[in-house]
Amino acid sequence: MKRSRGTIVKLLFIGTLAVTVAAVPEPANLSDVYATSNKAVVKSVSAIQQKLLTAMSDRQSTVRFVYQGETKSLKSQLKDALDQAMASDPYIHYTIASYSYDYRGTSSSANVTVRLSYRETAEQTDYVNQHTDSILKRIIKPDMNDHEKVKAIHDWVVRNLKYDTTLTKYTAYDGLYTGSTVCQGYSLLTHKLLREAGIQNKILEGTAYASDNPKGQLHAWNLVLLDGKWYHLDTTWNDPVPDRENEVSYTYYLRTDEQMSRDHTWVKSYPKADTLYRSTLAGLAVKDRAKAGVYEEIKRDLEYQLYDTRSIVSSYKQLEPLVKAAKAKGGQKLVFRFEGSERELVNVLQQLQLKSSLGSIKYYHNAFEDTDDLRVQIIW
Repeated sequence: MKRSRGTIVKLLFIGTLAVTVAAVPEPANLSDVYATSNKAVVKSVSAIQQKLLTAMSDRQSTVRFVYQGETKSLKSQLKDALDQAMASDPYIHYTIASYSYDYRGTSSSANVTVRLSYRETAEQTDYVNQHTDSILKRIIKPDMNDHEKVKAIHDWVVRNLKYDTTLTKYTAYDGLYTGSTVCQGYSLLTHKLLREAGIQNKILEGTAYASDNPKGQLHAWNLVLLDGKWYHLDTTWNDPVPDRENEVSYTYYLRTDEQMSRDHTWVKSYPKADTLYRSTLAGLAVKDRAKAGVYEEIKRDLEYQLYDTRSIVSSYKQLEPLVKAAKAKGGQKLVFRFEGSERELVNVLQQLQLKSSLGSIKYYHNAFEDTDDLRVQIIW
């Protein structure tokens, strides 16, 4: 039984952020502007930004204030302040569903009203915060470095979330409360866990292309900073569809721009990711001897042995001892790199089934990097 990647397209299904400008400055009596004495007074874009960020953090739906200053460019200043407030906190940015604003005043002051709607309520965000703390206490150990933390967080997200094939759940709260969400929820929860663990990261917007969808779909994933180097991390596409319990893929784990751009594109400006993580791990294993065993385990999980051409399988004779060794350790699955076509792979697996006591064999395969070889997983 085989499964090709992209049977169900994983996408960012959030629509366009709704923005409405309900009014522009109109002449008014100066006394009208100050008629409501309980309104805060702000005098700069940075002050507007801070006021909006506080309101967004508290999930306020309406923000009112008096702006003192030249109102000729207030429309663009409000837009800039809103954009900057959201950009300063990715979690807030992607929980804003829509915003609108209007203002009325003179050439030197104006009453401003900003209306906001959210995909996640304050109570739901509190739920996420509480569960984030609880999760990190369980999976992060005191002696872990950032490389271990990233892997622990990645694995938890992939193992505990399922992709929402109904395309109706968009938030980290959805993921934690119901167990499923789309890529926006995956990237938000990943962002939250990494940030609370002290690891700087960003959320990327772009397009992802599956084999059965060459036109692509909107998508979101993370960009992670480790030891001064940036890497792509896509927890959504590392989670198999349909979901396989405790199954974790590392195809999109800490990748470079070049590796990621094979089926992901992005247009916004993001920090460059140009360091191969397998090279990073090799250097760490030499530099940090105390953690050498940890790095070797990570390398095995990331299947970096497949880059060793000496491990390539092309016949039953080469595959049989690998299966025997895995079985002797109590294993019920094996990942290997196969040189040949799918038809040739099937022939080899049929020989394995006939000559061993494995019983039925399931197999999954996909292209291995920039080669004509296949990355194959068999389960018996």
